[in-house]
Amino acid sequence: MDINGKITDNSGCGVKIMGIVNITPDSFYSDSRNMDADGNVLTDKAVKRVVDMVKQGAGYIDIGACSTRPGSESVDAEHEWKRLKAVLKPIREVVPQDVKISIDTFRWDIISRTLDEIGEVTVNDISAGEDDALMLGGVAANSLEYIAMHKKGIPSDMQSRCDYESGVTAAVMDYFREFSKKADRLGISNWILDPGFGFAKTVEQNYELLGHLSDFKIFGRPILVGISRKSMIYKPLGLNPEAPEVLVRTTELHRQAIASGASILRVHDVSDAVNILIYH
Repeated sequence: MDINGKITDNSGCGVKIMGIVNITPDSFYSDSRNMDADGNVLTDKAVKRVVDMVKQGAGYIDIGACSTRPGSESVDAEHEWKRLKAVLKPIREVVPQDVKISIDTFRWDIISRTLDEIGEVTVNDISAGEDDALMLGGVAANSLEYIAMHKKGIPSDMQSRCDYESGVTAAVMDYFREFSKKADRLGISNWILDPGFGFAKTVEQNYELLGHLSDFKIFGRPILVGISRKSMIYKPLGLNPEAPEVLVRTTELHRQAIASGASILRVHDVSDAVNILIYH
């Protein structure tokens, strides 16, 4: 812990923790929501959550204003921007320069407006550029750090698209072989690989993918793992995402992910994830 009360990574393992901040009314884990039932953005609540996460040791703060959980319906760009704009500057003011802000969106327009509002950010794109033809060009032109995730379909239909003829691991590997070529052509060198746990994958496929996580080290890119409190954890337990047992199981799987080569853990519970690093 440093002199400001911030927990620091004493493990030497180099893994970063990404704290989730949802500016949505319907994200699957209720404690991560920073909007009320009437659709009002709870800016003070969001800022407090960010301050707490930074003190606990987050290396990234990931802000999303459009829910992409399986089965969700997307909001339009103007609604997404209105939610995001309400928190961007207040959050920027409390996040130190050594902690990165990432924006969870598949729309380049949202990133472009964010750059004008608060400056450089990391782009966390669940579609790896497939849902907006302007995204990859914009990322390349601005030399932004970019998180590319695997999925099929859109959130409202993706869980009906879990068919992989050659198996899920082989399919996701093929996907990133193609993305890697595309990134090279466009000059995107600073990108992070996210296998997309929970996106167009069954519970069994998620665990297969986690078991083969080390295979993805062949790409030579940082690997982001986003499994925190997801249905692959709480459904087999017959519980809801808020149950304490779900956090315990999440922590167990985070340990496995780190051992298999994860570079970034995207989490709801920063302090618990940081404790893994300290004692890893």
